Amino acid sequence: MVVKKIISSPFVAIAVLVTLVAVIFRFSPKLLLSRQQRLFTAEELALHNGTDESIPILLGILGSVFDVTKGKSHYGVGGGYNHFAGRDASRAFVSGNFTGDGLTDSLRGLSSTEVKSIVEWREFYFRSYTFVGKLVGRYYNNQGNATKYLKGAEAKAARGAQLLEKQKAEEAKQPGCNSRWSQDEGGEVWCDTGFPRLVQRPLEIALTGKMSKRCACFLEDQLDQQGLEVYEGCDYLAQTCRV
Repeated sequence: MVVKKIISSPFVAIAVLVTLVAVIFRFSPKLLLSRQQRLFTAEELALHNGTDESIPILLGILGSVFDVTKGKSHYGVGGGYNHFAGRDASRAFVSGNFTGDGLTDSLRGLSSTEVKSIVEWREFYFRSYTFVGKLVGRYYNNQGNATKYLKGAEAKAARGAQLLEKQKAEEAKQPGCNSRWSQDEGGEVWCDTGFPRLVQRPLEIALTGKMSKRCACFLEDQLDQQGLEVYEGCDYLAQTCRV
């Protein structure tokens, strides 16, 4: 009678369960790892390019691997995005080069905004598809830990986001021009208040590696500022300019 009561105690049952789980985790660490993630080699990932319909279609981005089988019409053989299947072609998400050396995971030479865009693409796949593991190589080592390349890419993307916010705040201080374009009439810019001028975007080099300009509206007493450019063929005090 006493033995039966002890065994039937819920506290004993919980203790036995905890002990059993601890034993499984202690002696089967690989089992635990496989439930959390799978580590792929480039050769293993290449098998999942959509040609074998008996296995899932996978793609990698920044070393994260996703099952995109539900998007078979896009990622399968003949699909518009099949070039992404079976590989990590992170660079192609912003370069648009879907052939040869363009299908690479190298981000060398990309700007902070381009790297930011790739990180955002990775977030899209986390939201839209099933994360199944990590690709051993540039972004994860053979223990599944992030490498300095992944940490560097994420840091660069974060800097890009900060610079974009700073640029938006700076440009908000000087209102932008209205604009429109049509194939028949071409384009024009205009200001409801003030006069249109081209002005350099000083943070653009840090963001994209290139200098660009935008159209902003300036009041007459601001037109003597350095760096303001009148549109070619436009009168000095015109409020509308053809472009």
